Amino acid sequence: MRKAEFANLTGRGAVVTGASSGIGRAIAVELAQAGAELYLTCGSSAEKLRETVDILGEASSRTHTFVGDLAEVAVCERLVEDAWSKLAPPTIWINNAGVDLLTGSAARLGYDEKLSRLWEVDVQTTIRLSREAGSRMKSAGEGVIVNIGWDQADRGMEGDSGELFATAKNAIMGFTRSLSVSLAPQVRVNCVAPGWIKTAWGEGASEYWNERVRRETPLDRWGTPQDIAKAVRFLCSDDASFITGQVINVNGGAVR
Repeated sequence: MRKAEFANLTGRGAVVTGASSGIGRAIAVELAQAGAELYLTCGSSAEKLRETVDILGEASSRTHTFVGDLAEVAVCERLVEDAWSKLAPPTIWINNAGVDLLTGSAARLGYDEKLSRLWEVDVQTTIRLSREAGSRMKSAGEGVIVNIGWDQADRGMEGDSGELFATAKNAIMGFTRSLSVSLAPQVRVNCVAPGWIKTAWGEGASEYWNERVRRETPLDRWGTPQDIAKAVRFLCSDDASFITGQVINVNGGAVR
């Protein structure tokens, strides 16, 4: 018996926002390995986005890029138009772009400013792009949208960051559930909610946080961007054809 390939995406066009590093980069690599033609975006890190493309190797020849601040309505509109003109057409849309409040320049902003940036970049952009891409996919008769949530959003975490991210990610998770009903049956919409993932902030985390992660995670380790990317790949494939409107925790079994 011939072994089936996991979550084959050959011939699919996939847009991944926020693909210059971390989880977005890992998703791009995973979808490329699955055979998808890619359209990758970033806010301003064009050099890092080019690094992502270089990592793709042979798949880089069928990869398109876009640089722009997706907090701006006009930029979102231009992105969608360009993606539909470059891919033939997109049938996968991954909303990963988000503001970095932990290690980026936004970490120095005040609470209200951080909330505004999160709402603009994480929430409004996800909603705007999902609705526009979803409408086009529904008209075409097929498509998959995957948004990125947070596993602690619906149970809470102490501190400013916990409050801020819970506010933004709960909005995205709730929106995902409702949009899935609006776009069914032609388009599936799901959300992946990462747990403790070792991205840039995790790489420099203190011993306190390393101990806390292991204590709160039954699988006794940090998650990796690749762990999230594999879940996204599955949800984008026909192997997940009966899954929509779900928020799927990828968090090593954490329940607190």
